[in-house]
Amino acid sequence: MKQLIGLVLLIGAVYGAIEAWPLIAGPALAVASPLNNALAPGGIVDIRGTIRRAAELTLNGTPLLHDQNGAFLSTLTFPKGGSILTLRAIDRFGRTITTTRTIFVP
Repeated sequence: MKQLIGLVLLIGAVYGAIEAWPLIAGPALAVASPLNNALAPGGIVDIRGTIRRAAELTLNGTPLLHDQNGAFLSTLTFPKGGSILTLRAIDRFGRTITTTRTIFVP
């Protein structure tokens, strides 16, 4: 009987850990485009990627929309020269993750 109770408690602890993982892990941000130090002839840049476990996504401080699956896409035009793109994902507990990309428009 003690072994059965121990097994049930172990299963409950494992299940609780699996369910709590998104709360523990914090936000995740993956930027697919643009690559760092990318050239952008014409100045038009597609910014795309995915976020997970995040309540808010910003690009240089401006909110960026994402769908239910966490995918985001934005097309922006930049002037000639270099530009720095800072993407920040924030979860509901205030934890943040930041990714920076540098682009150059010839």
